[in-house]
Amino acid sequence: MKIWNKSPLFRIGTALAVVAALTFSLHLVRVPGTSAPDFACGNSSGTRVNIKIDAGESGSSIAQSLAAAGVVKSAQAYFRVAVGDTRSQKVAPGNHSIDVGICATQALEQLLDSARITGLINIFEGAWLSEIIPQFYTAKMSVADVASAIRNVSKPKGFTTLEGLLFPAQYSFEDGTLATPAMQSMVNRAELEMRKAGFYTSREKFTPQQFLIIASLIQAEGDTKDFAKISQVIRNRLTKGMPLQFDSTVHYVKKTRGSVFLSTQSTLINSAYNTYKRYGLPPGPINNPGADALLASVNPVAGDWLYFITVAPSDTRFTSDINQFNKWKIEYKKNLRAGKFRSNK
Repeated sequence: MKIWNKSPLFRIGTALAVVAALTFSLHLVRVPGTSAPDFACGNSSGTRVNIKIDAGESGSSIAQSLAAAGVVKSAQAYFRVAVGDTRSQKVAPGNHSIDVGICATQALEQLLDSARITGLINIFEGAWLSEIIPQFYTAKMSVADVASAIRNVSKPKGFTTLEGLLFPAQYSFEDGTLATPAMQSMVNRAELEMRKAGFYTSREKFTPQQFLIIASLIQAEGDTKDFAKISQVIRNRLTKGMPLQFDSTVHYVKKTRGSVFLSTQSTLINSAYNTYKRYGLPPGPINNPGADALLASVNPVAGDWLYFITVAPSDTRFTSDINQFNKWKIEYKKNLRAGKFRSNK
């Protein structure tokens, strides 16, 4: 746990010392039923400190950091509030800009405010590189700096593209952080997760980059519960010399989201990523897959499936029979016309 930007003016000694240093009145109160001193709610010095919270950090550790920074009067005060409020479990990792000299309840509210997380870059599972890069600009990194990072970031041996190597997670960087170390931390996390998934110890013929390509296809094509089956379909089609014919590869080329339907004309696009026209795996990942997809890429479930189709939301079916697949396709088209695939948002 690190705390940045802590001014010596806010080392809490006695209440009177704080009043003199900050020129505002902080009235000490007690948390009801406890002996934990707390500042009165509604007070604020108008000054902030940066509190870094690590993924999985305990409430007691957060409480100690808040107290040490002068945010709350005592660690016990925040801990009592956190224990009594289940929202405390949703405090996101990252660098939080928090007011000094506030009550524990206010501290929790500010920790839950995503607007107070500095340099926030949130990568969702399956995000494209083209969707991630603009977040670096929002995190106050310059266009030139980001371009340099894309060129200079160190990729694991054998990987040729940056797509797929920015591991999905919520990242937070201090103001002034350069793009290269920020991006490198994402790549390093991806390599760690690939090692954990077994990319480098598998006895299959696939290289680590090919496993990552498979993981990206799995991520784009189905729900988590179907990942292992999709992984097997990919293998079965490759073994039989069949084109993968994954809609997601065409959507990647066209940079279109939110559309289930893929026109016949779209399947004719001339691209190495178009698995309707090209055999084998695409030349690189089509997104940045999460941990579940990475694991499924190395651990398929046994089955003879060659076809799968999402007939309705959360209803994906697998078969080795083309006739059965075509029947399900008719059902899918009916559901599509009926609006079952429309977003509820």
